[in-house]
Amino acid sequence: MAETIHPYKVLQVDPEAEDEVIQAAYRRLARKYHPDLAETPEAAARMSRINAAWELIGDPAARRAFDRKRATEAATTGRAGETGNRSSAAGTTAPGRPAPVTHPLGTKPPSSPQPGPAARPPETVSRDWTSGRSTQGSGYDDSMRTAQGFAAAGPPPGRPTGTVLNFGRYAGWSLGEVARRDIEYIEWLDRAPIGRNYRQEVDDILRSSGRRRSAEAEDADRRGLYRRR
Repeated sequence: MAETIHPYKVLQVDPEAEDEVIQAAYRRLARKYHPDLAETPEAAARMSRINAAWELIGDPAARRAFDRKRATEAATTGRAGETGNRSSAAGTTAPGRPAPVTHPLGTKPPSSPQPGPAARPPETVSRDWTSGRSTQGSGYDDSMRTAQGFAAAGPPPGRPTGTVLNFGRYAGWSLGEVARRDIEYIEWLDRAPIGRNYRQEVDDILRSSGRRRSAEAEDADRRGLYRRR
């Protein structure tokens, strides 16, 4: 039986990741597990799975086809499970079916309490965080969908400040260096799912550059505008 490939797990990316993030993950893993570079005995098998995953989701069109197939299979499996549950519940009293198991005293045993989902710790963000989006720079997403390559922007210009990115065209650049060169990219990162890990830094950069204002400042401006009328 052929091995089932879960491409997002193999490439270690989120199913909602941008195409360029998947490309960067593939290149990183290929450099790590290519048989000509890796010395571990399992490198060849690991590289084979990486290549198989890339065939499924590396190309945007192939990725869309894979996602549609996965969604269809999940929906079909869910409907089949619901049908089986209804059939099982209805068959307990049908002739020829086994009677339900009861407690020795004639009552059903009490069900064990099921543990609830673990509480997630609250995220630490700016007190002025509002919609999670910058108020400017709404047109950068289209250009980010084009294939620009890993570290296509070249070496960082120097004077790094903040976290250093390890993906996309600005791989190797710090957030501060990117902000000085391309503030529109910082605003795109503010909107993209992959930017969640840099939320606080991105928020600080946008505020210091005047691209985002606090709720208090906007309220004060509105009050001042009404007073001037």
